[in-house]
Amino acid sequence: MEIFFDCIFYYVSDLDLAIDFYTEVLGLSLTSKDVIARFDVDGILFELIPTTDQKKLDGEGNARLCLGSNDIYEVMKELNNMGVATSDVESVENGLLCFFKDPDGNEICVWQSTA
Repeated sequence: MEIFFDCIFYYVSDLDLAIDFYTEVLGLSLTSKDVIARFDVDGILFELIPTTDQKKLDGEGNARLCLGSNDIYEVMKELNNMGVATSDVESVENGLLCFFKDPDGNEICVWQSTA
Protein backbone atom coordinates (compact mmCIF):
# COMPACT_ATOMS: atom_id res chain seq x y z
CA MET A 1 0.00 0.00 0.00
CA GLU A 2 1.27 3.46 -0.92
CA ILE A 3 -0.15 6.48 0.85
CA PHE A 4 0.88 10.12 0.70
CA PHE A 5 -0.28 13.52 1.85
CA ASP A 6 -2.84 15.12 -0.43
CA CYS A 7 -4.42 18.12 1.30
CA ILE A 8 -6.24 19.58 4.26
CA PHE A 9 -9.84 20.53 3.55
CA TYR A 10 -12.90 22.04 5.18
CA TYR A 11 -16.51 21.71 4.10
CA VAL A 12 -18.27 25.05 3.66
CA SER A 13 -21.87 26.07 2.98
CA ASP A 14 -21.09 29.10 0.79
CA LEU A 15 -17.91 28.84 -1.27
CA ASP A 16 -17.73 32.53 -2.17
CA LEU A 17 -18.26 33.65 1.44
CA ALA A 18 -15.59 31.20 2.59
CA ILE A 19 -13.15 32.40 -0.09
CA ASP A 20 -13.71 35.98 1.07
CA PHE A 21 -12.96 34.98 4.68
CA TYR A 22 -9.78 33.08 3.87
CA THR A 23 -8.47 35.73 1.44
CA GLU A 24 -9.63 38.98 3.07
CA VAL A 25 -9.46 38.07 6.77
CA LEU A 26 -6.58 35.57 6.79
CA GLY A 27 -4.71 36.90 3.76
CA LEU A 28 -4.35 33.51 2.04
CA SER A 29 -3.88 33.48 -1.73
CA LEU A 30 -6.45 31.60 -3.77
CA THR A 31 -4.55 29.43 -6.28
CA SER A 32 -7.53 27.99 -8.19
CA LYS A 33 -11.29 27.66 -8.11
CA ASP A 34 -13.66 25.37 -9.94
CA VAL A 35 -16.17 23.35 -7.93
CA ILE A 36 -13.79 23.74 -4.96
CA ALA A 37 -11.34 26.45 -3.91
CA ARG A 38 -7.63 25.77 -3.46
CA PHE A 39 -5.04 27.67 -1.47
CA ASP A 40 -1.30 27.10 -1.09
CA VAL A 41 -0.35 27.60 2.55
CA ASP A 42 3.45 27.41 2.69
CA GLY A 43 3.52 24.51 0.25
CA ILE A 44 0.52 22.69 1.76
CA LEU A 45 -2.64 22.32 -0.31
CA PHE A 46 -5.68 23.63 1.59
CA GLU A 47 -9.11 23.23 -0.01
CA LEU A 48 -12.63 24.48 0.63
CA ILE A 49 -15.34 22.07 -0.50
CA PRO A 50 -18.95 23.25 -0.73
CA THR A 51 -21.69 21.01 0.67
CA THR A 52 -25.35 21.21 1.61
CA ASP A 53 -25.02 18.26 4.02
CA GLN A 54 -25.49 19.87 7.44
CA LYS A 55 -23.79 16.91 9.15
CA LYS A 56 -20.54 17.91 7.43
CA LEU A 57 -20.90 21.53 8.59
CA ASP A 58 -21.04 21.02 12.35
CA GLY A 59 -17.45 22.21 12.91
CA GLU A 60 -16.70 19.14 15.04
CA GLY A 61 -13.89 16.64 14.69
CA ASN A 62 -10.15 16.52 15.11
CA ALA A 63 -8.97 18.29 11.96
CA ARG A 64 -7.72 21.84 12.42
CA LEU A 65 -6.01 24.28 10.16
CA CYS A 66 -3.18 25.57 12.32
CA LEU A 67 -1.47 28.80 11.28
CA GLY A 68 1.80 29.99 12.79
CA SER A 69 2.65 33.46 14.03
CA ASN A 70 5.55 35.25 15.66
CA ASP A 71 3.11 37.52 17.55
CA ILE A 72 -0.10 35.72 18.50
CA TYR A 73 -1.43 38.74 20.40
CA GLU A 74 -1.15 40.96 17.31
CA VAL A 75 -2.98 38.33 15.25
CA MET A 76 -5.75 38.18 17.87
CA LYS A 77 -6.03 41.97 17.88
CA GLU A 78 -6.27 42.15 14.08
CA LEU A 79 -8.85 39.34 13.93
CA ASN A 80 -10.94 41.02 16.66
CA ASN A 81 -10.74 44.34 14.78
CA MET A 82 -12.21 42.55 11.74
CA GLY A 83 -15.08 41.21 13.85
CA VAL A 84 -13.70 37.69 14.31
CA ALA A 85 -14.17 36.34 17.83
CA THR A 86 -11.13 34.54 19.24
CA SER A 87 -10.50 32.42 22.29
CA ASP A 88 -8.16 33.61 24.98
CA VAL A 89 -4.51 32.74 24.43
CA GLU A 90 -3.72 29.39 26.00
CA SER A 91 -0.21 28.73 27.23
CA VAL A 92 1.06 25.20 26.71
CA GLU A 93 4.44 23.66 27.43
CA ASN A 94 6.15 24.82 24.22
CA GLY A 95 4.02 27.67 22.95
CA LEU A 96 0.84 29.69 22.81
CA LEU A 97 -2.47 28.77 21.17
CA CYS A 98 -5.51 30.76 20.16
CA PHE A 99 -8.62 29.55 18.33
CA PHE A 100 -11.28 31.13 16.12
CA LYS A 101 -13.88 29.90 13.63
CA ASP A 102 -14.61 30.52 9.98
CA PRO A 103 -18.18 31.40 8.88
CA ASP A 104 -19.14 27.69 8.88
CA GLY A 105 -17.79 27.01 12.37
CA ASN A 106 -14.59 25.27 11.26
CA GLU A 107 -12.06 25.83 14.01
CA ILE A 108 -8.73 27.44 13.10
CA CYS A 109 -5.75 27.53 15.42
CA VAL A 110 -3.04 30.15 15.67
CA TRP A 111 0.22 28.86 17.15
CA GLN A 112 3.25 30.70 18.44
CA SER A 113 6.23 28.61 19.46
CA THR A 114 8.10 29.63 22.60
CA ALA A 115 10.79 26.98 22.14
